[in-house]
Amino acid sequence: MTCAQFLEELNDFLDEAVDGVSRAGVERHVSKCSDCRLIWHTTKQTVRIFKGLEPCAIPRELELRLLAAVKEKANAAAS
Repeated sequence: MTCAQFLEELNDFLDEAVDGVSRAGVERHVSKCSDCRLIWHTTKQTVRIFKGLEPCAIPRELELRLLAAVKEKANAAAS
């Protein structure tokens, strides 16, 4: 498994939505690659922290700015 493949599998791995072969590949890669091990550990801790928080609404102005930025990025990628 490469680092790019690890990053593609990370979300499903953390959600425990990967099959045994994929899980073994991720675990094997993380055991050998200190960079990916750090990403895995940091992401896992971040998810744990945020799962314990209550959701809160974002201000409407921020929502509009985020949506505009996403739209601009999507338009730039389509060009």
